[in-house]
Amino acid sequence: MNTDRGISLKLCMLLLAGMLACTNAAAQGSGQADKQDKTKTKRAQAVSKEVYERITKAQELGEAEDYQGALKLLNKLYDPDELTEYEQANVLNYIGFLHYNTENTTAAITTFQKLLAVPSLEPQMEKQTTLTVAQLLMMEERYEESLATLDKWFVLETNPGPDPFILKAQIHYNLDQYQSMIQPIENAMQVAKDRGKPAKENWWELLNFAYFQQENYGKVRDIQKILLQAWPKKRYWKALAGAYTELGQDDKLIYAYDAAFTQGMLEKGTEFVTMSQLFLQAEVPYKAAILLEEKMSAGIVEKNEKHYRLLSQSWMLAMEDAKAIPALKEAARLADNGEVDARLANSYLNVGDYPNCVKSARTAVRKGELKSPDNVQISLGMCLYNVQKYADSKTAFRKAAKVPRSQRTSRQWIRVIDAEVERNRQIQLAEEAARKKRKELEERKAQNARA
Repeated sequence: MNTDRGISLKLCMLLLAGMLACTNAAAQGSGQADKQDKTKTKRAQAVSKEVYERITKAQELGEAEDYQGALKLLNKLYDPDELTEYEQANVLNYIGFLHYNTENTTAAITTFQKLLAVPSLEPQMEKQTTLTVAQLLMMEERYEESLATLDKWFVLETNPGPDPFILKAQIHYNLDQYQSMIQPIENAMQVAKDRGKPAKENWWELLNFAYFQQENYGKVRDIQKILLQAWPKKRYWKALAGAYTELGQDDKLIYAYDAAFTQGMLEKGTEFVTMSQLFLQAEVPYKAAILLEEKMSAGIVEKNEKHYRLLSQSWMLAMEDAKAIPALKEAARLADNGEVDARLANSYLNVGDYPNCVKSARTAVRKGELKSPDNVQISLGMCLYNVQKYADSKTAFRKAAKVPRSQRTSRQWIRVIDAEVERNRQIQLAEEAARKKRKELEERKAQNARA
């Protein structure tokens, strides 16, 4: 709660100005006053010249920041048996403000509570002092007393402004009574609206917190949209994204992040990684890859195995296997197991780089800890087939066939290899027969030429 201690002295100056008008009347009737009953004198709504002069002197000391001197003078002046109730109220009011300005909040509370006990206290002063005590009790973290005092003030005040409602919500907040925060805040907003004033940003934040504690994420979502319209800030985009997540509205999550990204509000590497992941979920892998590669090159996103894998996945889903290979190579270099090497082998297979495919597949097998070792053997077998290492290729397919799901594919490939080997054998035999026949023809020609 923000408080301006300087306001207290200004209020006292206004109070003393009002007292001056009463002093003249009191001075004119001073001769008759001696004859009046003391009880009646105490009830009179006037300040004697002597009391006024001493209060004025205390005011001068206060303005000179001699608070202790002012307090000493007023404490000496305060005597319920000698002062009217009106004088008591004004002396106590100024003493309370002086304690407040010396940051002696406890003494200020005690003084103002004594002021509230004055029987003929004016209604306006009673209202103002009651609210002041509620505020001071909150400052002292005496929240239960503060709430009870504030409720008394609401009984006295028939037309409260929005701020006391917010004060009540803040007290409930400090008491961990989050459900009870909602009504006072909404009352404050309604009062402000009725008076043609906008609700403040921190009011919406308080209301958002209260609904968040109730796990009312629909309300949280709606409040974040209001906050974003009036105060577009990064934290509100993130909070809106969180509300979408809690509501299971993942399809809208990307809009919140993308809006923050478009406005240049994303700064951290983790935020750009999340944005890339959301692009993948939205089936726009090319944008995910471009963003991630740019931020990794700039050093904003850390160059680690996880991020290289995400980058390679983005390029692969974008059907850009050649661009995925550099990221996969870096990820494979940093990985302890063979999973990334297996993906790298597949990418090499897709772009027709069979020698590197063989190398990566064998590295994957060597590192181990593979989720699908049979699939790696199939990739290895296919690449070996394409470099015409048929025996090694069949060995790889036989290893893959040990897993039931890969038996059919492996056997088909083995048949293809056998057929290829047989075809090559037949071609070789035919070529050898042709060479032999040409040789025989050449020999006959030579014999005929000699004959």
